[in-house]
Amino acid sequence: MTQEDALRLFDYRDGTLYWRERDDVLKRWNSKHAGKQAGCPSGHGYIKIRLSGRSYYAHQIVFLMHHGYIPEVTDHTDYDTTNNRIENLRASTKSTNGMNRDKPASNTSGNKGVIWHKAARKWMASVVAGKTVYLGIYTDFDAACQAANEGRLRYHGDFARI
Repeated sequence: MTQEDALRLFDYRDGTLYWRERDDVLKRWNSKHAGKQAGCPSGHGYIKIRLSGRSYYAHQIVFLMHHGYIPEVTDHTDYDTTNNRIENLRASTKSTNGMNRDKPASNTSGNKGVIWHKAARKWMASVVAGKTVYLGIYTDFDAACQAANEGRLRYHGDFARI
């Protein structure tokens, strides 16, 4: 899909895509859809749109319409997968998008990057930036959390999720 195709097929309004009137050049969809919201929920919080035997996510098409290309990964800056406003989308890679993830379900400390070190009987802080970067062992839980947050800011930059 090209930017021209996306602009010809869809209207973008406040983060939502709507089908335009039938395009006689493409003749790919029935005009009964004109004016209706494009796509359907994918089950993971994303809107999926099927065109010519290929699936696209609505956020990919929104990014394409505004920037002319679909990046490797399109990141939602506010972490809300239903918010497809262009101001909320940015180009990313798998690596930087992973930096923007929430703490894993297996996390027991309640803070991303902070674990209880059994042998030392203290809190250990770390951050993953291509590899695990050790940030220290702390007696105080809040100090370990602060170290993890500062480490994410340092190593993850704009993609840090605090």
